Amino acid sequence: MTFKTEQERFWAGDFGREYIERNQGEGLVELNIALFRRIISATQSVESFVELGCNIGLNLQALSEINKQFKLCGYEINKVAAQKARGLNVARIVDGTILDEISDIQYDVSFTKGVLIHINPDELNKAYDNLFRLSRKYILVCEYYDPNPVVVKYRGNEEKLFKRDFAGELIDKYNLRLVDYGFIYHRDAGFPRDDWTWFLLEK
Repeated sequence: MTFKTEQERFWAGDFGREYIERNQGEGLVELNIALFRRIISATQSVESFVELGCNIGLNLQALSEINKQFKLCGYEINKVAAQKARGLNVARIVDGTILDEISDIQYDVSFTKGVLIHINPDELNKAYDNLFRLSRKYILVCEYYDPNPVVVKYRGNEEKLFKRDFAGELIDKYNLRLVDYGFIYHRDAGFPRDDWTWFLLEK
C-alpha cells in the first residue's frame, strides 16, 4: 500500500494500533446503536452502508445489530484494525487508504465517523469524492465541527487533527441537501462520549 501523506502513515502504523486498545468495548457499540437508530429514522428505505475508515468495525457491528439484513462494507488503512473488523463477520472489509480512488458498487449510505478530522486538508477532496461516488442516496459525516478550519494538537502530535465544516463543504461541492443533523454531548447521561456533530446529507 502506497501512502501519499504523513497522516496515512501515522494511522497505518503504531499509533493506529495503539488507538485500537483505547477504543473498543460493548459500551461503544451500544452508543453507536443509539446514534445510528436516530440517524436511520431520518432516512427512507436504507438497506446498505459503506464506511470509510471503519477501524475495528464498531460502527458496522452496531448497524448489524440494528438490522442483520443490512449489507455492510468498510475500508480501513490499518491492517491490524481491518483484521479485527473482518473477524466480526458482519461486513466486507477492504484494506486500503480512502485517498485512493475507490471503484465499487454504490450503497444507500456512505459515511465517516471520526475519520475526516485526521486527513490532510490538502487531500480531503479525494475522500469527499469517494463518499459521493459510493453513495446511492445519503452521505453521513460524524466529525468534530468548527465553522473555520483549525488544527488541534492530538495526543501530543502536530498536524494530526483538523476541524472544519466538513458537511458544508460537501453540500457546496456536490449540491447536496441537508436532511438532519445532531450533536453528541460528552455529558450525556446515557452515552457519554466526545463532542461529535453529525450531518445526514442527500444526493
